[in-house]
Amino acid sequence: MKNMISIISALLMLLSVSAGAVAPESDGYTAQPSVVETEMELPAITGSLPDKDTNTMERKETGIRISVKSEQHEIIYELNDSVAAGELYAQLPLTVEVEPFSKNEMTFYPQKLDVTNAPLSDGAAGSLSYYEPWGDVVMFYAPCPPNISLYELGVAVSGAEHIADLSGIITVSAVE
Repeated sequence: MKNMISIISALLMLLSVSAGAVAPESDGYTAQPSVVETEMELPAITGSLPDKDTNTMERKETGIRISVKSEQHEIIYELNDSVAAGELYAQLPLTVEVEPFSKNEMTFYPQKLDVTNAPLSDGAAGSLSYYEPWGDVVMFYAPCPPNISLYELGVAVSGAEHIADLSGIITVSAVE
């Protein structure tokens, strides 16, 4: 019985302590931001990208090129030196369906890519990017607003004018 009273007392004390932590501001208590809120302030998804100085990975050309080819069109992209671009290259050749999305991009789905230290994409027309939340590779034929989940893989070096014309099944392969 004594143990039961001790357990009930401990639970009541625990409840009263935790209830005080969420007291309304009208009681004079001002809620403190959580560790996540103070240490990880992120720009809004549609906000501006961080300055290039805060983006630790600069865009570096590698000379490694890939071809995105439909029955009628071919776009050649030069990949950057990010891990994500290297992982995409390692998956080649791919034969996948290309899908239009919004009014500015065509997408396809490779296996998941590691975006650690990948540069953020500026969403410029002709850029090859990876949208990490959905796991799709995005080929922009018109600009898109900045997005903190969009990572650059490379840029079109030829055929960018045909991105909007892609449809159906495409082949993504290494350019020798």
